[in-house]
Amino acid sequence: MTVRQGAGVFWRWWTAGTTSQVGSAVGAVALPLTALTVLDATAFQMGLIAAASYVAWLVIGLPAGVIVQRLPLRGAQVGADLARALAVASIPLAWWWGWLTVAQLVVVALVVSFANVLFDVANATFLPEIVSREQLHSRNSLTSATHAATQLSGPSLGGLAVQALGAVPTILVDAASYLVSAVLLRSLPARRVDAPDRWPPVREMIGEGWRYVTRHPVMGPTMWTATAVNFVCGAQLAIYPLYLVRELHAPAALVGVLLAVEGVGSLVGATLTPWITGRWGTARSLVVACLVSVAGAFLVPVGVGWPAYLAFAAGNVVFAGGVVVLSVTTRTYRQTASPPDLLSRVMATVRFVSWGAIPVGGLVAGALAGLVGARVTLFLFAGATVLAPLALLLSPVRSLRVDEPIAQRDEVAATR
Repeated sequence: MTVRQGAGVFWRWWTAGTTSQVGSAVGAVALPLTALTVLDATAFQMGLIAAASYVAWLVIGLPAGVIVQRLPLRGAQVGADLARALAVASIPLAWWWGWLTVAQLVVVALVVSFANVLFDVANATFLPEIVSREQLHSRNSLTSATHAATQLSGPSLGGLAVQALGAVPTILVDAASYLVSAVLLRSLPARRVDAPDRWPPVREMIGEGWRYVTRHPVMGPTMWTATAVNFVCGAQLAIYPLYLVRELHAPAALVGVLLAVEGVGSLVGATLTPWITGRWGTARSLVVACLVSVAGAFLVPVGVGWPAYLAFAAGNVVFAGGVVVLSVTTRTYRQTASPPDLLSRVMATVRFVSWGAIPVGGLVAGALAGLVGARVTLFLFAGATVLAPLALLLSPVRSLRVDEPIAQRDEVAATR
């Protein structure tokens, strides 16, 4: 049931998300620096922390779509925000009392991971209920651009805060952002769930969403493309701080800046996505975006000294720009092409597979970096990005140009 009540609802939703994203971007710098500088974490432990941040997608990613469909969307998001706030706040408390360990960082990452799954599926399902179908592409571009801006400012602020206050106290910013988000989301209208007299079995509902996505001529291939990209992203999450601190010897403030430049690429990609897809067509834009990301991934680990910092920044920008074009285009397509009663399960299925690759990438990268070093590991994972455009070029997507032909194939896919 729709909850659209004017633009004010969207802007409150947007403000809540933006606030928590800024806090998370600050925390994304403070948490790994806490592990590295306070607890002297090893490469494998860094990979373990990165993997724990996303492993919930492998555990509850599929049933999350069913859970969200049965719960009030607003309540699911508020509850997830509160759980994340409590988990993150436990880190500075434990540090204050002298109890902080790498194991606690892993546990906190796990709690946040499980809360993220329910929040993200509910959040993606909520947006089509508060904006019109015609506005979805522009609103998705706006939210991606906003995310890019927070990625640009958040890590820079995080790096400066860590330099001034220390890594652990800076984590409190992340906890506070979740609380603000929860208060704002609580003010939104609740969706009334039109529940049937008897829900179908969970396995049956999961299977219906899985079959719809995997048999779809567009959603299936783009899901595997996103999986290849996210496998590499998982490695980057684990290895970037290690590479910058241990191999390039960058100070905390510079680490924040170098991680933040990802936001430049994301912002440019999100801003240009409507123009790119309108000019080149959706399918061609996806292939080009993937090829651009491949080039960026290979540029990241090039050079030594200051040239290495510049190469890292440039590669980070290029990689992020390509990924955002892919993300905005495919997310909007899923939201508009999926039947409303399947949307939460479609989003959960895609994220179970594609986001489930993130912890796997983090663990593999952490293990490899301990053996061959962070730079070689980044080059190896850059090679894995080639799988992303291949998944599109070897699928029916390669023969499509614009959204209309894709939409026509939806009817065929839905009946298979």
